[in-house]
Amino acid sequence: MKFQTYSPDQAELLPPRVREVLGEGHLCFFVRRVVGRLDLRGIEQAYSEEGQPGYHPALMVSVWLYAYALGVTSSRRLEQRIREDLGFRYLAGGAQPDHWTLNEFRRRHPKALNDLFTQVVELARAAGLGRLGHLAVDSTRVKANASPNRVETVEKLRAERTRIRRRIRRWQQACNGDDPNEQAGLELEPETQQALEERLKEIPGRLQELGKSGRKRHSRTDADSRFLKTRQGFVLGYTATLAASQDHLIVEQRITREATDSAALLPTVEAVQQRCGESPGQVSADSGFFALGGLRELEKQKVEAYVPDSNLARVLNRGGRLRGRARDPVHRRMRRKLRSPAGRALYGLRKGLIEPVFGVLKEQRGMRQFRLRGLEKVQVEWSLATTAYNLTRMWRAAPQGAG
Repeated sequence: MKFQTYSPDQAELLPPRVREVLGEGHLCFFVRRVVGRLDLRGIEQAYSEEGQPGYHPALMVSVWLYAYALGVTSSRRLEQRIREDLGFRYLAGGAQPDHWTLNEFRRRHPKALNDLFTQVVELARAAGLGRLGHLAVDSTRVKANASPNRVETVEKLRAERTRIRRRIRRWQQACNGDDPNEQAGLELEPETQQALEERLKEIPGRLQELGKSGRKRHSRTDADSRFLKTRQGFVLGYTATLAASQDHLIVEQRITREATDSAALLPTVEAVQQRCGESPGQVSADSGFFALGGLRELEKQKVEAYVPDSNLARVLNRGGRLRGRARDPVHRRMRRKLRSPAGRALYGLRKGLIEPVFGVLKEQRGMRQFRLRGLEKVQVEWSLATTAYNLTRMWRAAPQGAG
């Protein structure tokens, strides 16, 4: 015969064992083995004995981590993949949770899902990853799931208050007219009048909140998001900060609403020290993280930092003469160190360590924009994405994907 038999309607399309199709070293089996070693009691304790049995936490954690490892961040898309994809079907154990259940699990356990990141880092370090000889720190802006056009400003709120007052006044004038048929089209239903009056009562509080925050614009869709400056302009979103070890393992991750990074270096290094139980030998970051107070504290902790000020960064990247004098001793030592050939070489390690991590997360894993809203919920998304990234690093570093 010239061709093999083709019969898609046959009773069995796949062998009874998934490993025969995917191979023993497939990522889904590695994820299952790692999740089996995680402490999920924080999730289990959130469920009671009453009601219908829910899906097992190990199932939900496995499918979500595997999904973020493949760049699937939508609960609806995940529901479809669990029905169609063999790796997802294996991790779900034949169950088919719907998108509402999947998304609710992600929303319901923010602290426990964040704690999974620390557990995976500990497992990775036990396996020999996460070497802290040189730590690279950087941040990026990730878009919020909100329209930049649906924002509140003082001017918009005042204009809205004027429109509501004018509409109520016109309705009252029409009702008080001698002719009951005059301006009949302006009459308002009682429910509409009540809604307008409630909106009018809310505006002073919204104006006060906007004034206290010191912001000129406030998103109506995601109140926790901020307008942050990027090279392409302003973006409505959050600041995502990462610290990567010299073997590209993420050892610290956080989401903030800060517009600048100047105060983020020291807390990030201290979080790495707490999570990993040791201090990094060297730390490098770009000029956005330069702050004399943080650098002074790192010197006291015997951590060698390589963080240029903005003037020195311009010289290192583009050449030219260095402008401005450094008056603080810490500042002078930093400039002297970074202008030496050895210091430049060590500072140059930063790009190769941290920027590929951001590239994978944003280009391959769909983390250019969050799907959830609110600081706590987007932190869960970022934790799942970074935890899944570390899992793939462990999987590739293990011999033939072994656990």
